[in-house]
Amino acid sequence: MEQTQPILIDLADYEYAGEGANGSSYNHKSDPDIMLKLYNPGKEGHARGEWLVAKKVFDLGIPTPEPGDLVTDGERVGIRFRRISGKKSFSRAVGDDPEHVEEYAREFAQMCRQLHSVHVDTSVFENVKDRYLRLLRENPFFTPEEKEKIAAFIRQAPDADIALHGDLQYSNAIFVGDERYFIDLGDFCYGYPMFDIGMVYLCCYLSSADFIQEMYHMSKPTAQTFWDAFAPAYFGPDADLEAIEREVRIYAGLKTLIVERDTRCPMPEFRAELEPILK
Repeated sequence: MEQTQPILIDLADYEYAGEGANGSSYNHKSDPDIMLKLYNPGKEGHARGEWLVAKKVFDLGIPTPEPGDLVTDGERVGIRFRRISGKKSFSRAVGDDPEHVEEYAREFAQMCRQLHSVHVDTSVFENVKDRYLRLLRENPFFTPEEKEKIAAFIRQAPDADIALHGDLQYSNAIFVGDERYFIDLGDFCYGYPMFDIGMVYLCCYLSSADFIQEMYHMSKPTAQTFWDAFAPAYFGPDADLEAIEREVRIYAGLKTLIVERDTRCPMPEFRAELEPILK
């Protein structure tokens, strides 16, 4: 029978492992194969949404930790996953070993190319255009005229049935040994891959130096080097990288719809990239 309600757990059985923007992670004290992600209070809908999507993505064969039960500690709701022992994110790896940033960037690019080679059942997942148009309607910071221009750009973007992570940061890909996994798949959808690549560019070039250092454990020049190695590895050595960057900057700017949803404040440093379509 399909689970409908979170299972009550005792958080004393787990030890704290870290914290992210939406919640905290824990490792089971006696079972090394179990880790727990608990969302912050008030985020039950996000937890349930990620749980449902994570199960569907796992069934697709996309490399991601196997999701288990939806659970609650009585206050917060979360998900149990199969624990990937000894894992490290690509952002943490670069922060710990910046001399090999280009190598990590090329590996991450290969992961992204493999993800974007997967075709999905469009009746199962959300179209990225529909998601962005919904976020645009709900956004209180753009004027009606600006919304019309942004919506027109979103609608004219190429259509595709390609798997998209939805939040393709280099902190949302992990590895241990030869194994590679994507994590935090709550925004998984399908569509034109530039919607994904825009987030990579935003994390490397558009975010502030302080934010990059705090969130991704590296300097901004190192993050920029990451993109400079990532782009030719992802698009190919003969690609027109200048033209690609002009396009990807606009898709990076569109990410302000997600950032403003989460921060509930306008983000002018990202909005600036939308100027070509707001003229």
